[in-house]
Amino acid sequence: MTASAHALEFLQVAAAAADSKAGEDLVAIDVSNPLPLTDIFLIVTGRSERNVVAIAGEIEDKMTEAGHKPLRREGRAEGRWVLVDFGDLVVHIFHEEERVYYSLERLWKDCPVIPIALPAHKAAE
Repeated sequence: MTASAHALEFLQVAAAAADSKAGEDLVAIDVSNPLPLTDIFLIVTGRSERNVVAIAGEIEDKMTEAGHKPLRREGRAEGRWVLVDFGDLVVHIFHEEERVYYSLERLWKDCPVIPIALPAHKAAE
């Protein structure tokens, strides 16, 4: 099984939103085969608690604008690991230290990585 077109659409919206708030090391993993409830994990790193919360907020805002409301969210108050569940897409926004500690990429290493197309940034003038 592979991620649905709907989930891939979610991924692009969420990834662009994360990128716009300086989210780093974006990795998308197709977990549709081992997990029947979701298709994709998007993993993002923020440099501080404030940055993690800002990334999560922007993702929620852009996904809602695109007609995709979150089903649930966890961890926003702490700003160390925020999980936002959109059904076919689950977004994990980690503080740097938690990303290394929990290492979701290692846990899901048998699942395929999905390429992410991010908008080009304007060069500094």
